[in-house]
Amino acid sequence: MFGKRCDGRLVHEIEPFQRIVPYIMKTRTDSMNMFEENITCESMDSYIEEKKREGLDLGYLHIMIAALVRLIALRPQLNRFVVRGKIYTRTKIWVSFVVHQSLRGDGAGTTIKLAFTGTESILQIAEAINEAILKETSQKTEENSTDKVARIIMGIPGPLIRIAVNTLMFMDRHNALPRAIMEASPFHTSFFITNLKSLGINHIYHHVYEFGTTGLFIAIGKEKRLPVSQGSHITVRKCMGFGLVTDERFCDGLYFARSLKMLKKFLRNPELLETPLEQKVEDVP
Repeated sequence: MFGKRCDGRLVHEIEPFQRIVPYIMKTRTDSMNMFEENITCESMDSYIEEKKREGLDLGYLHIMIAALVRLIALRPQLNRFVVRGKIYTRTKIWVSFVVHQSLRGDGAGTTIKLAFTGTESILQIAEAINEAILKETSQKTEENSTDKVARIIMGIPGPLIRIAVNTLMFMDRHNALPRAIMEASPFHTSFFITNLKSLGINHIYHHVYEFGTTGLFIAIGKEKRLPVSQGSHITVRKCMGFGLVTDERFCDGLYFARSLKMLKKFLRNPELLETPLEQKVEDVP
């Protein structure tokens, strides 16, 4: 309405049925699909131990984020979002996640949002994650941009907060939200991931937010020993819980299914992510 969006471009080459779906399912609540998987941990554990011997601090969260960034770089429809019935694609790959200064108290966490081109290796992505976490969990002297925006809004008198939030949502729907707010907002992201393993609980199906553009919400939970089929045999293996909630309006089920197979391939072989991607796959015009 008020111009082009600064966080993505409009996709024009879309199949007719897919084009009409966002007008039928108008909200992310309407279009949520939930998926659950148990990811075997042996390959990730071996990779983490190997990197530990090399002096590198990696965990499941690093591997999962790196695998998702690589996946989106190769499967660009996953980096789309819907606004007022129209489908857009992002130029960068954004990831949002929450960290806590301490797990011993009940204090609220801080949201971190990072941008990647999609060509980075797992080691480059892990370095960026570790630097961001260190900055947020150490004795920091200043707020990050997300906290600043939240503090400003909460500084408004109570009755006006709803008006302020509704105004921001209206501006977002009509392509008028300033770039600074979009880049600070954890809700305008390619995917949001929560590491419930660190809290010692199972994965969940987390809703995708109505505010913003998040179309993929991933939760990973604590490990369990579960029976796993290996050909004609059943073995008990260590598995990590994985819950995914998607906005199905921007790509079809077959695309999601093939993408999830590729994600599992990366998680079974994290070393594949060490080689930087020469060039990410661009979405259609």
